[in-house]
Amino acid sequence: MIGERIKDLREKLNMTQTALARRLGLSRSAVNAWEMGVSIPSVPYLLQLSELFRVSVDYLLGRSQREMVDISDLSCEEKQVIYSLLHCFSKRSAE
Repeated sequence: MIGERIKDLREKLNMTQTALARRLGLSRSAVNAWEMGVSIPSVPYLLQLSELFRVSVDYLLGRSQREMVDISDLSCEEKQVIYSLLHCFSKRSAE
């Protein structure tokens, strides 16, 4: 599960395994091993991945299906735009 999540999130950022490995100070083969399910990231790498991908560790571990986005560094106006978009999408899915 975690390997699939890492691969999916990495690909959503159009990032190669090599680029992710460099960001984390690892070899590409270490990232590949995670994605193939041969090994799993240690806690420090889980925290780094969580920050990089802006998701919770629970999401990475498959304990939560909820994708979350950290908007804490946005201005009040930018947050309002996000909230408005979410409201529009939730109304559409309720129909």
